[in-house]
Amino acid sequence: MSYGQQGGPQSQWDPWTPQSQQPWNSGADDQTPDWAALAEASETRNKRRRLLFIGGGALATVAIGAAVAVAVVSSNDGNSASNQPSSELPATADLPNQSTAPSFEPTSAPPPLDPKDFISSKAKDTAPLGAQILFPGTQLTMGETVYKKGATDDTKNCSAVTEGGLPKILSANGCTRFMRVSYVKDGLAVTVGVAVFDTEAKATKVKGQVNTKKDIVRPLSGKGIKDFCASAVCYSKSNSYGRYAYFTITGFTNGKDMTDKDTAGFQTGDNLEEFTFRQIRRRGEAQASAAAGE
Repeated sequence: MSYGQQGGPQSQWDPWTPQSQQPWNSGADDQTPDWAALAEASETRNKRRRLLFIGGGALATVAIGAAVAVAVVSSNDGNSASNQPSSELPATADLPNQSTAPSFEPTSAPPPLDPKDFISSKAKDTAPLGAQILFPGTQLTMGETVYKKGATDDTKNCSAVTEGGLPKILSANGCTRFMRVSYVKDGLAVTVGVAVFDTEAKATKVKGQVNTKKDIVRPLSGKGIKDFCASAVCYSKSNSYGRYAYFTITGFTNGKDMTDKDTAGFQTGDNLEEFTFRQIRRRGEAQASAAAGE
């Protein structure tokens, strides 16, 4: 029995044609595939694929390059400020700067004026002055104690109203004025004397030179106050504040000597000395307040 072609001529196998006949060795009885032919066909197919991949990659590269070129051209055609050259950007001075925002320096009130400055020199101590101004009224109240005011005196002759070595001390340091006032309470009288100088330094110097046992203010009597301390032992003190030196002398109006046991007499002298200091200080405070209000 012979094996002839059936169903028309035998078709040629094409690897790219589906269902095409595969090249078999028809002469073989066991129908074994022709492996050489298959290998050759596979190699041919792989070459075609590589060619297709290479060609496709080249086309893709060209397409990407064209897209990038179009994007660059589009970008260069825009008017965005971010693509302008640096010479066309706003100057630094035209740009808002937070550091130029308004700032406020901390402020503080000026220190208060020192009242003592106004009673430490003739140049600043210009308020009206006199015994009646420094010691006003008809009586003085210290705590619960009331002292009745007596006579007052005001002179430019400092030596005439002082005793012991005080006249010389006052004259040597340029005393320009001396005011006196007397107060009385329960048979105890006290005279306050205030010497005026051009500077604080001169008043301070006088204070350091005075011996209160012999350099004293002369007692002032009158207006209900009898003579006192004319020959009796009395209590004397001295001090200074600003350009003022002040003195007190305290004694009994009946001529009795003061002793260490007469605490009421010491208290009277201390009270009047404290009052004099306060009056001088108030003078400075009043002038400082007036200057601050200008």
